[in-house]
Amino acid sequence: MANENKAPSGADQALHATEKLVLFALRRRLIEPADADYSRNLLLEQFKFSEPYTGEVDDTELEGPQAPLDVLIDYGVEIGLIPENTATYRDLLDAKIMGLLLARPSEVNAEFSRLSAEQGVAAATDRFYQLSIDSNYIRMDRISKNVYWLQPSPYGDLEMTINLSKPEKNPKEIAMARLLPPPVYPKCLLCRENVGYAGRLNHPARQNLRAIPIELNNEKWFLQYSPYVYYNEHCIVFHHDHVPMKLTKDTLKRLLGFVSEFPHYFIGSNADLPIVGGSILTHDHFQGGRHTFGLQKAPIEQSFSHPKYPGVNVGLVKWPMSVIRLNGEDPDILLECANDLYEAWKGYSDPAADILAFTEAGGERQPHNTVTPIVRRSEDGGYEMDLVLRNNRTSEEHPEGIFHPHREMHHIKKENIGLIEVMGLAILPGRLKNELDGVADILAGNTAELEAVRTAADHPLAQHADWIGELTGRLGTAMDREEAVQAVRNEVGIKFTQILEHAGVYKCSAEGREAFRRFVNSFGAN
Repeated sequence: MANENKAPSGADQALHATEKLVLFALRRRLIEPADADYSRNLLLEQFKFSEPYTGEVDDTELEGPQAPLDVLIDYGVEIGLIPENTATYRDLLDAKIMGLLLARPSEVNAEFSRLSAEQGVAAATDRFYQLSIDSNYIRMDRISKNVYWLQPSPYGDLEMTINLSKPEKNPKEIAMARLLPPPVYPKCLLCRENVGYAGRLNHPARQNLRAIPIELNNEKWFLQYSPYVYYNEHCIVFHHDHVPMKLTKDTLKRLLGFVSEFPHYFIGSNADLPIVGGSILTHDHFQGGRHTFGLQKAPIEQSFSHPKYPGVNVGLVKWPMSVIRLNGEDPDILLECANDLYEAWKGYSDPAADILAFTEAGGERQPHNTVTPIVRRSEDGGYEMDLVLRNNRTSEEHPEGIFHPHREMHHIKKENIGLIEVMGLAILPGRLKNELDGVADILAGNTAELEAVRTAADHPLAQHADWIGELTGRLGTAMDREEAVQAVRNEVGIKFTQILEHAGVYKCSAEGREAFRRFVNSFGAN
């Protein structure tokens, strides 16, 4: 009975952590000095404290909020604020804490508008991006763990990443999430109603999310950053309403309008058909940011002009996928050219090149041709649009998609090739980190593991067995460990190059380029 009223063991550390977080929020301007007492009291209430920390506060400058956050979350586990100490529940509490240390959406929006007017839109996005990092909405502590390397290819350097930033749910959490009713609110991860939402087992918390209202084509849209930024200032631009993705002339006009307002960013849209489209087709959205991809650096192989669109250059790009680049100073003329080219492609068939715009299925005509459009400003201030030709037809040989990673590539990647990868940045699944390390071990002499892969169908590397056999036959099993790691990365990069070639509707061969020119000529460009 003597210990009945004893405070939990982590109470003092947790109180100190609240002071560290308030100090961090002040230094990073998540809150203003007038908000300090208010924000501290919110934290005290959240963790059931009646008084603040009275000791000396360590005022060492923090790179990010994660260290004191982890102390508070551990204390939350101790006092029962979350039912289990899992990554999902910890993330729910993490966002809730940071939401108490962040300005209201209207205040963030007002600051963005003021900075944009006084210092320019680049200064406004700089501040908003840093706020999204400091508020822990963008989890830089996790993103920094992603594996990254540059891969030389015949098309220039490609960027390779193994994505380790998304926390994986454990089997129990997955099972519990399946028991929950289908989500009704918010309708999806892109809806504006996510701002401030507490989250649940099957939907992430978003109390520390802020989104900036913008206008595209006289419509209401929002700009936010991706919590799993795959490149610098990776932003998402999403429609005010939960409306499905549909690629039209208005889409192209919105993209051109965006780079007029945000000339330091590129913007692009995933295609609007399954297999070649994005992962969320139910809510219209784009992706952009401040990054130079391999596609942007790729040269023009051949240039054309069209009499209807003066001042617009039409070029075939040297790239593993089939890209037409339009350049021009007048965005209105460029828009007309791009839309007419898109409409021409939607109805274009060339059986000799295995391209069919439509097939019949169940008495209905199924469309297959679409594009992945990407827009940016050129160095001279003009406008540049890449239209990547896509086709989502399947066949008996390639049931997942003719212009999709073929099955021999699925041990590396079988997911859709979306906008980011089209531009030359591979987003490979996190499982590959350990798997590729295992393959490198074999090349560096772990013959017992090699034998286990050959004999055990349930071995963790079993899906790579054919590839490992090919690598050991060609490279042997006596490499230096670091040499083996680099060799495996190089081989994965070669495969990603081949994956992009699979996704290209016109192959990078004499016959493929001739077929590509046939389409461009059919559009009226010469």
